[in-house]
Amino acid sequence: MKTRFKPKFHIKKGDSVVVIAGDDKDLKKPRKVLEVITDTEKNKHRVLVEGVNIVTKHTKPSAQNTKGGIIKKEAPVAISNVMIWDVKAGAPTKVKRSRENGKLVRTAKNSGEVIK
Repeated sequence: MKTRFKPKFHIKKGDSVVVIAGDDKDLKKPRKVLEVITDTEKNKHRVLVEGVNIVTKHTKPSAQNTKGGIIKKEAPVAISNVMIWDVKAGAPTKVKRSRENGKLVRTAKNSGEVIK
């Protein structure tokens, strides 16, 4: 019964976003979303962004990686810490959802341009 209403987010995989909070905060450098993680059971909605929140992971030797060692990879950040990048305005923007011809369309509030 908890997963009855699936949450809707303003960010999708492949969007250009800007990190607005945290150690990697940069309001001028847009980055690409690699994955959107929705864990409705724990209310942890996170997003994996390219080049943000780099962590070091120590791995043991295995069949795929015979040497093991230290790997640097991205860790997810909270979805509230990123904003959509508006290409036309050249700034971060909020997202407005509306229906056009029966389809849900995301538009940028700054410029009014449709986000694909």
